Amino acid sequence: MSYQAAVDRMYALGHELANTPSHKFDLAHMRVLLAALEHPETRFPGLLIAGTNGKGSTAATLASILHASGLATGLYTSPHLVSINERIRINGIPVSNDDFVLLHDLIDRTAERLVHEGELPWHPSFFEMLTAMAFEHFARKKIDIAVLEVGMGGRLDATNVIEPVISVITDISLDHQKFLGNTVAEIAREKAGIIRAGGTVVLLPQQPEANDVLGHTILQLGAQAVSAVPYVPPISPAAPATVCRRQDLPVFVSRYPLQVMGNQIMVETPLLGRHQLRNVALAIAAAEELSKKGFYGITPEAIERGIRQTKWPGRFQVIPSGDGGPEVVLDVAHNPAGAWALRSTLSTLYEDRRFIFVFGAMRDKAIREMAEILFPLADRVVATPADNPRSAAPDEIRQAASRISVDVEDAPNVASALDRAQAVAQSGDLVVVTGSIYIVGEAMRQLGARI
Repeated sequence: MSYQAAVDRMYALGHELANTPSHKFDLAHMRVLLAALEHPETRFPGLLIAGTNGKGSTAATLASILHASGLATGLYTSPHLVSINERIRINGIPVSNDDFVLLHDLIDRTAERLVHEGELPWHPSFFEMLTAMAFEHFARKKIDIAVLEVGMGGRLDATNVIEPVISVITDISLDHQKFLGNTVAEIAREKAGIIRAGGTVVLLPQQPEANDVLGHTILQLGAQAVSAVPYVPPISPAAPATVCRRQDLPVFVSRYPLQVMGNQIMVETPLLGRHQLRNVALAIAAAEELSKKGFYGITPEAIERGIRQTKWPGRFQVIPSGDGGPEVVLDVAHNPAGAWALRSTLSTLYEDRRFIFVFGAMRDKAIREMAEILFPLADRVVATPADNPRSAAPDEIRQAASRISVDVEDAPNVASALDRAQAVAQSGDLVVVTGSIYIVGEAMRQLGARI
């Protein structure tokens, strides 16, 4: 089977949440599949990261720290920006096309046999397949540790079959209510499903409803709670986190001193915004806990280097102006919390600039709230759909933004939306592409941005 055939077969299972039947969320079936593969998930240590916002950034930062510490580090994240291979990485390198085909063939043939023999009632879902492929890849490559981002929720997510060395909970807010619940407390209960009896969980204080659920779960399970608060820098005029451009790269970084493991380091992270300071703090706290559990090489110097070397594209990623065109910012803000974070960062870094937004979102997202947060900043909005069946049409976006006094125009696809935004941009204007990871991914392909 060719690489493209394997990818097409994966997408034919139903990409992400599109038409996902509720019966797919069942860890018993995932365990049957893994048992037939001789349990690759038990052949390496791993940790789980769940949350609504920031789990990918936390995972990427932590994986970079562990790699900088000399550990062969697997990283499993979702969704992807440009290529499905991005989701499965070792030491920052995505799984090769050849390995992807071999892994897919093994898991797919195993799944079909289990269905034929009546061990499984139906073929595993897209995410179950990909999770099994990641586990098999990490086991074959004999990694030292895997950082696993939970796909959705936690309790019934396919990644939750492992016994994590550490569990990490990032910020929790409303998202995926159709699947996880209609309140922060209900969603927090699903996220708390990655906490193990007697295990270690790294977290930060957050909304009271989430705090109550997480605290009750930790007490009930006798788990050890590790606070990342000591690693969140104070934000005040007297002690700011300086945002500046790196001299060696066309990117902004947040820069601030921090006491870590008894030493002062200089944190320099390319992940911008106050919310990202929390994600970096979670990664640092998790790394320190891993060092206490026997993962050697994790030092203050390695933590400093790993944070600096973190690569997590599409999160306030700045594409420099070229050939006289405007500067472009790519940010995957896909819910109200992400929109507020983007608005804050834009207002801080570009307070005297005009903004032209290229915006698209999935139909099941809080489009009205996102529009009411972001669109007041814009001089103009170009609404566009992604190449995804769940994508909202431009007229749906315009209707959601009907109460906002901003010019919203349509574009049939991301390429034409970018062309339009760049054509109307004046000198000094900033084009901001946001609303969905799918929109940002398509824009990256058009712009030739590097992953």
